[in-house]
Amino acid sequence: MQENSKIHFIPAIPKREKRVAIYARVSTNDAEQLKSLAVQVSAFTRLVASTPQWLLVDIYMDTASGKAGTARKEFARMLEDCKAHKIEIILTKNISRFGRDTVEILEALNQLKVLGVRVIFEQEDLDTANTDSDLMISIVEAIAQSENESRSENIIWGIKQRAANGSSKLYDRKCYGYTHNADVSLIIDDAEAKNVQMIFNLYLHGKSVLGILKELEQRGVKSPTGKDKWCKRTIDVMLSNEKYTGTVRLLDSGKHEMQYVSENNNPAIISKEMFQAVQIEKAHRSNVTQIENGDKRKNKKYSSKK
Repeated sequence: MQENSKIHFIPAIPKREKRVAIYARVSTNDAEQLKSLAVQVSAFTRLVASTPQWLLVDIYMDTASGKAGTARKEFARMLEDCKAHKIEIILTKNISRFGRDTVEILEALNQLKVLGVRVIFEQEDLDTANTDSDLMISIVEAIAQSENESRSENIIWGIKQRAANGSSKLYDRKCYGYTHNADVSLIIDDAEAKNVQMIFNLYLHGKSVLGILKELEQRGVKSPTGKDKWCKRTIDVMLSNEKYTGTVRLLDSGKHEMQYVSENNNPAIISKEMFQAVQIEKAHRSNVTQIENGDKRKNKKYSSKK
């Protein structure tokens, strides 16, 4: 350095602050979900405050917007603000919270990419600024599939839990012969119950299902749907419905590893003995018998003329 050299101080040019927005969504308005929403927003607010050159410009929150077709007003407002160049970065918890299905998520991300807006997903540690389009599509589709599988497992788990603790609404699902009281519990509909008893009695006295149909129509008994004509399938189902004895079974062991049986679930219209007698008679009348290599029809059918 020469003796006559002069040193000039040139101050650093401050980097322009990046305008940051927070988007949070929960699918219901229950207390736990709203608590989760508050936790999300609080965590992101602290993150923005601790990041140099980030400026929080707005917070967008949607609730009870999980169903397709439900308007997400805050999400729509955020997109409008992005179009107005008010936002450069969006922080959100995870991909599944950014949309309700794969198509909606990808459409939004493409739109934001065109506008030059980055989206940072905390849970997946994913920044769209560092991810090419093809990879982003693959990631979103993979996560959506995983979410669907998880959701399906959660639904099955929920059904089992409600069946196990007796809170399932299926225990009190109404059928012909019953109605609901003010507590939505099953009570006997006297007029319909007499018809149920008549159907079981007619069957045990030799009437075929077709014969029972004719008997009901001749007596002017309306079907469960209020029609003059009864359906054969309706009678078959009624004759196999254990609920008429006061017992309800959920989660058939043919599809699940266990089943739940609620004894004295509702007032009985017929006795367990009569129900069992009908099941034995139905098996006796069946024109199909099981053999080792499959089903084989019997030579003689039960007569449906009676």
